[in-house]
Amino acid sequence: MENLTIFGKDLIDENSIEQIRNCLGEEDIGVLTADAHYGYGHPIGGAVAYKNHISLSGVGFDIACGNKAVRTDLKAADIKVDKVMDEIYRRISFGIGRPNNEPVDHPVLEKIKTADFSPQRKMIDLAAPQLGTVGSGNHFVDLFEDEEGFLWIGVHFGSRGFGHKTTTGFIALSQGLQFGDKAKEGPMNSKPILFDINSTLGQDYIAAMSLAGEYAYAGRDLVVEKVLEILGTDTVTFEVHNHHNFAWLEEHFGEKYWVVRKGCTPAFPDQLGFIGANMEDTSVIIKGKDSDLSKKGLYSTVHGAGRTMSRTKAAGKKKWVKKKGRKVPTFVSKGLVDFDAVKERLNNKVSLRGSGPDEAPECYKNLDKVLERQGETIEVLHRLKPIGVAMAGSDVFDPYKD
Repeated sequence: MENLTIFGKDLIDENSIEQIRNCLGEEDIGVLTADAHYGYGHPIGGAVAYKNHISLSGVGFDIACGNKAVRTDLKAADIKVDKVMDEIYRRISFGIGRPNNEPVDHPVLEKIKTADFSPQRKMIDLAAPQLGTVGSGNHFVDLFEDEEGFLWIGVHFGSRGFGHKTTTGFIALSQGLQFGDKAKEGPMNSKPILFDINSTLGQDYIAAMSLAGEYAYAGRDLVVEKVLEILGTDTVTFEVHNHHNFAWLEEHFGEKYWVVRKGCTPAFPDQLGFIGANMEDTSVIIKGKDSDLSKKGLYSTVHGAGRTMSRTKAAGKKKWVKKKGRKVPTFVSKGLVDFDAVKERLNNKVSLRGSGPDEAPECYKNLDKVLERQGETIEVLHRLKPIGVAMAGSDVFDPYKD
């Protein structure tokens, strides 16, 4: 059996294909979804089933990044979108390292205080203030309108600094250093960092990753609850919620594997998914289908449209300098995207807060084309038109790799 399945090869760059092959051993099974692009040690949009290992590189720095979407009982036409987006941007914290404007409590914080992997217990002072915050890059809080005019909330972010610090700590351990030591990060095309699942290090990583997953889920739940509060409703008529930077113990082709999905989402038969496009185009709610192609693809699907342009190419090269205690950008070279023109185009269509040229629609593949390449593996249930988009601004310093 061919151990690599590629969806939409015409949409994927050769570097990503070479990178997924670099992640595969003889017993492993690989998948590239149609939104795939080059990542750190493992392509984004890549899934690998490992027999006896778990891949830190496949999970990535933003452990358990994921999407949640809910349909409300409100009609989009009945809300004042600009006013709601103002409140979302005022009350929810966007940006790297930001503490929550409105601190929250959640049972996951008690779990961190008593974590099985003891170094995570010391991160409670990082995890607690960041719970319910969104981060930067392509992380968002959006409002959508569906085919029947109902208002949806969609969010995309992960485990924040708690997950990032967990990852860098395990990179250090993989190099024989202490958990808190500064790790030596290799180049983008490094071999993936794999842990034997029968080793103490492998079991510790599984425990730490799982807790970061609970933290990410809690954060997305809290942000959606906050938006519902802003909207003045507590009624949810449909909900979908899942990770895409994570690893799961699954059975495929009659055998057990640890399946890592970086920037791609599990889509088992009838499993729901929320796939974001970009700030201008239609996003979708899907469910997985059972087919021979689904089996070959490890029941995996896209988590978004996938980038076609690097952040630097889009926004230009930035040099970050410290002013008054915070890092601010100075542009060294100009990017290809005219973000003022983008905002003008979106005017009267989408109420935009924050973001920047590196998140412009031009930076992404066409989601409909991407979904088409996934073939008979998924079914589109709802199409969601964006009417409000909130993201961190382009002046936010982002030290993360993914």
